[in-house]
Amino acid sequence: MTSNKNKKQLTSVGIVGCGWLGTPLAQHLKKQGVAVLATRSNTDNVKQLTNQGINAAVLSLPAQQTALNNHPVFKQQCLVIAITPQFRQGRVDYADKVAQLVTAAKNNNKVEKIILLSSSAVYNGLSGLVDESMVLDLTADKVSVLNQAEQTVLNFTSDQVVKASNADMLYVNGHSGLGRNKGFVLRLTGLVGPNRHPGKFLSHGRMLQNPQAQVNLIHQQDAVSLILSLLASDIHGGIFNGVSATQVTKKQYYQAAANALNLPPPSFEEKDSLSKTDSKIVSGKKTQEALHYAFVYDDLLAWLEQGH
Repeated sequence: MTSNKNKKQLTSVGIVGCGWLGTPLAQHLKKQGVAVLATRSNTDNVKQLTNQGINAAVLSLPAQQTALNNHPVFKQQCLVIAITPQFRQGRVDYADKVAQLVTAAKNNNKVEKIILLSSSAVYNGLSGLVDESMVLDLTADKVSVLNQAEQTVLNFTSDQVVKASNADMLYVNGHSGLGRNKGFVLRLTGLVGPNRHPGKFLSHGRMLQNPQAQVNLIHQQDAVSLILSLLASDIHGGIFNGVSATQVTKKQYYQAAANALNLPPPSFEEKDSLSKTDSKIVSGKKTQEALHYAFVYDDLLAWLEQGH
């Protein structure tokens, strides 16, 4: 482990794609005295951030690489990539966009750590208990693109030199801390929280599939806290799942969501649906143990029933 005297203070963070999750992250960092530069893809969204007191600039992807390299977000100590894949909009260039960001970070040689906010959709095609060590099904929907983006970030190496005397050189697990991988992937499960109530998915009479599948969810506050934990961590990179301990079926969960909003009970497609044993259950064990993190909202069924 790193000694406290060698632990480097977090001074600045760039958040690329600072939306529903990035905005509360920026606000938490500001309260901690950390300088933040957030980006959005257009001036209207940037104005929304600046109106909340968040320093922000336009960054639109894909971009011309030389121009992108000059963006001030790559002058920050740490970089959080929070852009969405936009699969529903038919986009297939997510991995290319992430690669552009990582290339710009390398070219500037200022960023020491990159955190990619990925998705548990990378486990599509798998069933049962899934963790960060699983071999992915690259033939399944979305998986190949997500995996390519993740690997680009995981291969990021910071060339920043630890300014210390030879006697005080930073060592981790017997190795010099210089030039080590500092790329992190946080695989977030279904996000809930302010302005993202699960019951809203039911408001248009939407029919839900696989009622016996288990839900894998995380609250916005816990997702932000996990990102903050990774930013402060001495761990040298890796993959981490972001998921609460909520263990209920989709049918149970969305019935509770409908009740919370006084909506009619949801309709489910029972034909050819997954059984509870065939669904995937995302494990949060590694994340909680490595980061020593205790969830604020570990039971999101209780959160629903309490009227949130």
